[in-house]
Amino acid sequence: MDYSQFLNMPEELSLMAVILLLFVADLFICKDKTPTEEGILHGNKIGNIAIVLMIFQVASNFLPTCMGCSPANEAFGGMYVHTPMMTIMKSILSIGTLITFLMANGYMRQTANIVKQGEFYIVTLFTLLGMYFMISAGHFIMFFIGLEMASVPMAALIAYDKYRYESAEAGAKFILLALFSSALLLYGVSFIYGATGSLYFSEIHDRFAADHTLLSTIGLLLFLSGMGFKISLVPFHLWTADTYQGAPTVVTGYLSVISKGSAAFVLFTVLIKAFAGEGFSEEWNTALFWIIIASITIANLFAIQQQNLKRFMAFSAISQAGYLVLGVMGGTEEGMTSLVFYLLVYMAANLGAFTVINVIEQKSGKIRIDDYDGLYETNPHLSFIMTLCLFSLAGIPPFAGFFSKFFIFMAAFKAGYQWLVLIALVNTVLSLYYYLLIVKAMYIRKNEHPIASFRSDNYSRAALTICTLGVVLLGLVSMIYDYIATLGYGM
Repeated sequence: MDYSQFLNMPEELSLMAVILLLFVADLFICKDKTPTEEGILHGNKIGNIAIVLMIFQVASNFLPTCMGCSPANEAFGGMYVHTPMMTIMKSILSIGTLITFLMANGYMRQTANIVKQGEFYIVTLFTLLGMYFMISAGHFIMFFIGLEMASVPMAALIAYDKYRYESAEAGAKFILLALFSSALLLYGVSFIYGATGSLYFSEIHDRFAADHTLLSTIGLLLFLSGMGFKISLVPFHLWTADTYQGAPTVVTGYLSVISKGSAAFVLFTVLIKAFAGEGFSEEWNTALFWIIIASITIANLFAIQQQNLKRFMAFSAISQAGYLVLGVMGGTEEGMTSLVFYLLVYMAANLGAFTVINVIEQKSGKIRIDDYDGLYETNPHLSFIMTLCLFSLAGIPPFAGFFSKFFIFMAAFKAGYQWLVLIALVNTVLSLYYYLLIVKAMYIRKNEHPIASFRSDNYSRAALTICTLGVVLLGLVSMIYDYIATLGYGM
C-alpha cells in the first residue's frame, strides 16, 4: 500500500490533526473540571483551544483553493476523490462548526457539562470528519463509512443531556431511525451492485447509461429514501421535530445546517456521478419533484401551528431542505452552484437564529414563541438580529436569503421545472407569514413579564456578528457566487 496517497486528503488530515490535538489537550491541559461555587466554570480551556484550532483548519482548507493550489486528484483507486468544489463545501461546513463552537461556549461552562466538555467538541468533529468522507466518496463503501461516521456520533450529541428525559428520548429516536434509514440505503446499494456488478460511481454511471433494469430502479428508490431521512425530506421527516426539541439547542443548530447541508450536496454528487444516464435521470427527477413539493408545503403548514421555537425551527428546516434540494433538479452546473451558495446563506441565517434562541434559553429558560412577547423592549439587539435572520430565511430583499432563493429558483427554472418553481414561490409567501409571527411577538405583542434584559457572552456575540455579516453581505458581494460558479462540477 502506498501511504503517500493520504497526502491527497488534505482536509481530512487537517481535521484529524485537530481531533488528536483536542484529545491531548483534554487529557493533559484541561484537567481542572471542578465546578465553582456559582455553578459556572469561569474558563472553558478546551473550548478556546477548539475554536482556535478550527480557525486554522478553515484557513488551511480555504486558502489553497483560493490560490489555485488545490487541483483535482484521487486516492485509493478512485474510492476517494478531491476537487476544488468539494474543498469549498468542506470549508463551509467547517465554518458552520466553528460558529457552533462559539455558540456552545457558554453552554459548555454550565455545571452539568463541565466534566464532558472535551467529549462534545471531539464527537462533533468526528461527525464532521464523516461528512468529509461522504463528500469525497467515489465509491459506495467510502460513502457508507462516511455516512455512519457522521450519523452514529450525532446520536451521542443529541443525547448529550442524558439525564434530561427529552434529550435521552431524542437520542434514542434518532439512532433507531438512523439505523433503519441506513439499512434501507444499504439494501438499495446492494440492488445497484446486483444490477451493475460495481460500487464505483463512474462504473455504475457507464453501465446505467447503456441500460438499466427494474432492479436498479428499486435500488435508486431505496437510496433516495435513505438520503431523504438524512436531509429531513417529507415523508421521511417524522423524527425531526421531536429530535430538534429534545436535543440541546447548540446541537439542534448543528444538526439543522451542517448535517443537512452535507447530505444535500452528497445527494447531488451521487445522482450526477452514478445515476445520470439517459432515461434514469428522469426517474430521480420525477421522484424529487414530488418530494420537494410535499416537503415545502407540509412543513410550512405544520410550522404555523407550532409554539415551541425548536419545533418551529424543525419544520422551517424541513421546508428549507426542500428549497435546498431544488438545486438538484436537472443536475446542472448552475444547480450545483446555487445549492452550495444557498447552503452558505442558510447556514448564516439559521445559526444566527439558533444562537439567539440558545442565549435566551440559557439566560431565562424560555423557549416558546409567546415567551418572546415584548422582547424588543428589554433586548433590542437580539430582537434585531433575530429579525434579520428570519427575513433572510423567508427570502426578503435585500438580505442574502433573497439572492440564494433567486439563484436556486433560476437554476430549476432553466432546467425545465417551471411549475415546481411556481409552487415554491407560493410557499415562500406562506413561509413569510409564519416567520413574521415571531417578529410580531418581539415587536408588537405586549408582555407584563418580558424576558429580562441581559448581556450575551463574548463568544455568542462573536457568533452573532459572523452570522449577521453573512446575512447582510453574502447577497451583496456577488463575487462569492461568481467564484463558486467558476469551480463548475469539478467531479
